[in-house]
Amino acid sequence: MKFPHHMCARILLIASFLIATSASANEAALKKMIEAAYPKFTVDSISKTPYAGLYEVYIGGQLIYTDEKFSFLIVDGRVVDPKSKKDMTSERLNELNKIDFASLPLDLAVKVVKGNGSRKMAVFSDPDCPFCKRLEQNELVDLTDVTIYTFLLPLDQLHPDAANKAKQIWCSPDRAKAWQDWVMQGTLPKKTNTCDVPLDKIAAVAKKYAVSSTPTIFFADGKRMTGAYPAAEIEKALGKK
Repeated sequence: MKFPHHMCARILLIASFLIATSASANEAALKKMIEAAYPKFTVDSISKTPYAGLYEVYIGGQLIYTDEKFSFLIVDGRVVDPKSKKDMTSERLNELNKIDFASLPLDLAVKVVKGNGSRKMAVFSDPDCPFCKRLEQNELVDLTDVTIYTFLLPLDQLHPDAANKAKQIWCSPDRAKAWQDWVMQGTLPKKTNTCDVPLDKIAAVAKKYAVSSTPTIFFADGKRMTGAYPAAEIEKALGKK
């Protein structure tokens, strides 16, 4: 069936209006979902991109991307689950970056045993790293039945005196006590011995396992965490006592 030219134009106009109305409805619904999930923020604008159903959302001064069902978020190149707020990209990277815990040279680490020490974890720490101290003071302090192996990894460009502190701690008669005294109270051992400090060997281990920041944590199953994670997350990663 053929339509007169003016009818064809009218049909196209109506179709365009319906598509625009549908798009507007989708964007309004999406805006409502986003603001319900993140009530502290207001969505400034939403527009559909030409890429596989992605919507561009301008919120809180940054651009994020999602689909019309708000089933995921892409924030700074990372996929986030909007329901759980989990950074799925980081979790996947942590899975891919697992190591063989048994291959760690634990004789190069300061060993602190809590309780029966049955659970194992290793931490790469810079003595002058504020996040490392926060990890020890807030998240690790109440852990029980765990052995914590701390690899002293001074980041010289950030903390020029960290290597000196690492040497004092390592050469102390009681390394575990010296480390705990430093991170918990800020006091270094008054008496140290002359000893070989394995900082170069630890740096090589860090390079092997792509440890570039502190604190970086490894668990017995090889899982990696980067940063001062909450105690509950660390407990979960450690597993049952």
